[in-house]
Amino acid sequence: MKSDGLHLKLKWSFLGLLVMNFAWADGPDDNKPDAVREIPPQGIEIDQSASQALLWRCKAIRTQWQTIYSDAQEKDPTKARQLENLEAEVLVFPRAVELALEFNQFYRKQDLESASHLLDEATQRISRIENGADWSETVGIGRTTETHTVIGGFRSQVDDSFQPYGVVIPANYSITPTQSRRLDIWFHGRGEKVAEVHFLTQQQRSTGQYTPSDTFVLHPYGRYCNAFKFAGEIDVLESLRYIETQLRIDPELISVRGFSMGGAGCWQFATHYPDLWFAANPGAGFAETKEFLNFFQNEDVSKSAPHYEQTLWKLYDCPPWSRNLLTLPTIAYSGEIDKQKQAADIMEESLKDHGVQLTHILGPNTAHKILEDSKKEIESRMQAIAMNRESRRCPKQIDFTTYSLRYHNHHWITLHGLNKHWEEANVRARINGSSIIATTTNVSDIEFIFDSGQWPNQKAIPITITIDGQTLEGPLPQSDQSWSWRLSHANGKWKPSQINESVVRKKPRLQGPIDDAFLERFIFVLPSKKSKDPLVENWTSEESQHAMTHWRKHFRGDIRAIKDDELTEKEIAESNLILFGDCDSNSVINQVAHQIPINWNEHEISIGNSKTPRKGHLPILIYPNPLNPDRYIVLNSGFTFREYDYLNNARQTPKLPDWALVDISNGSTTQTPGKVVHANFFNENWLPTSGGKEAQEESSSQ
Repeated sequence: MKSDGLHLKLKWSFLGLLVMNFAWADGPDDNKPDAVREIPPQGIEIDQSASQALLWRCKAIRTQWQTIYSDAQEKDPTKARQLENLEAEVLVFPRAVELALEFNQFYRKQDLESASHLLDEATQRISRIENGADWSETVGIGRTTETHTVIGGFRSQVDDSFQPYGVVIPANYSITPTQSRRLDIWFHGRGEKVAEVHFLTQQQRSTGQYTPSDTFVLHPYGRYCNAFKFAGEIDVLESLRYIETQLRIDPELISVRGFSMGGAGCWQFATHYPDLWFAANPGAGFAETKEFLNFFQNEDVSKSAPHYEQTLWKLYDCPPWSRNLLTLPTIAYSGEIDKQKQAADIMEESLKDHGVQLTHILGPNTAHKILEDSKKEIESRMQAIAMNRESRRCPKQIDFTTYSLRYHNHHWITLHGLNKHWEEANVRARINGSSIIATTTNVSDIEFIFDSGQWPNQKAIPITITIDGQTLEGPLPQSDQSWSWRLSHANGKWKPSQINESVVRKKPRLQGPIDDAFLERFIFVLPSKKSKDPLVENWTSEESQHAMTHWRKHFRGDIRAIKDDELTEKEIAESNLILFGDCDSNSVINQVAHQIPINWNEHEISIGNSKTPRKGHLPILIYPNPLNPDRYIVLNSGFTFREYDYLNNARQTPKLPDWALVDISNGSTTQTPGKVVHANFFNENWLPTSGGKEAQEESSSQ
């Protein structure tokens, strides 16, 4: 960023003085790794009989549903499939109550009443379904011509859990249900007590900040308090795909909006998925890690975070990706004296580097809220953008930036390979008649894809591509105006791609880091035997349990776990394998150890030039599964941020790269799984780096 840093610091310091009398959830007490407050916090004491009554009702609902489903399987397979599609819309409610009881997340006596009402809803839905209700009738759409809300759940592909959502249904929807409508996604703010019961109840009672005319508003839960990142990010995309199967949504009129933590989520989705939305409307929140924590939390992470962690900030930091907003209309909002105005300020400075002035609406003399007058102005601008549909589906010009193949496509550009991850990769391309003119930076494998009806020139002549000054003649377009061509770069020249997909290399959805494995379907594979090293045995037992407990506690997921000797071909084909243990205790680790870039002998463990003694040490890594190269294996890790990072969403970034060698002899902490002795990234061929700048940085960081 080329802004005047001193000017920004003075401005933010002044705003900090203005809002010093307001209460903030975070503060200096949350900068103590040895005294981390519990998140989610413990709720009130509940009478055991009340707790048992709720659990009994949950069990009864599940039993009733299973009885109906089993009967349908036996007598009517078509009905059984219909029931499968509606299962989450019923069982999301008992699951919400069970989680609240499991983690003691009833914070008021009214929460018990809310739980009871949600179970009533589940029972009523079963009755409707037995009477032949479809999805719309099941969830209660169309019973009124007024704006109203519906709540429900969908099955996550990540872990099979039922995740909640809310949708605002516009007035008069029941009159024209087949009309395609705009949809806004609204990201909610941080709430450490917003468990599923609270979320569903709130969505049932309130239509939220914005209810634009003739517009659906989707409220994803986002798996609790993670700023809609990691599994929360996948939750948003899955909830959108699910709702698109149930409601007539105009695919060219979907926007992202949010405030506070939701503003952070909005910045993330706007910069990382710019081709999915017609507009973005972030408010407050945070847009990056280092500056925000320094300003908001008085924490200088640039001094405490190792080099690989600072590199990984690029995954979710939005300023490095801000160029993607050149093609996405964006309206930011901040209270004039809101401390979280910092997010829009830093994005404004970043956009200036690309010659763009951020539209930034300020609520005069306002702290952390959205003024009603500002809402009217924002919505007027959103409506105007929605009316301008020209070239939204297939723009003739693209400017796309990424740092990871996790985010690899933008309209008709798809990247299959980078020269080096975590360095800026950019594609600028435009259509000129029957030609495409493109320039690239840090790209090794690119595909131009136009779906049916998208190629704008209907003439049956070959399409030429001029890429980085080199001109190639491609194939003819298809008769349905579709066209695609993939090129790879080698020895200084572009040529039609002849990539061997069987070669192990980093590609979309197989590029790391460790946390990437938890964005797709995964299963924990635990050791059936004991390690010869008591330190490894104790750590494996404790850390595998920690990983599973915190997946359920923080990402509100269901645990899929088996022993190594129970692993099936089906799980190998469908899931990332999260393997805990060592070669002695886990047979799957022993099976794949010689096929991954690690040397694990009797005395030491080594990855590349990095070595540790075997005793009291373990490798943590991610790698394409040798048993199925289309999926990952992970050794000895759940998601990599820990309890200390729960205290502020900006801390929730990947903490480990592709691999690490860890001294586990003194156990884990609220920040690390042990003492990280060595850690680094694999190169684009999934091999350890050696020599050069990276190795020097690794050595100097210890």
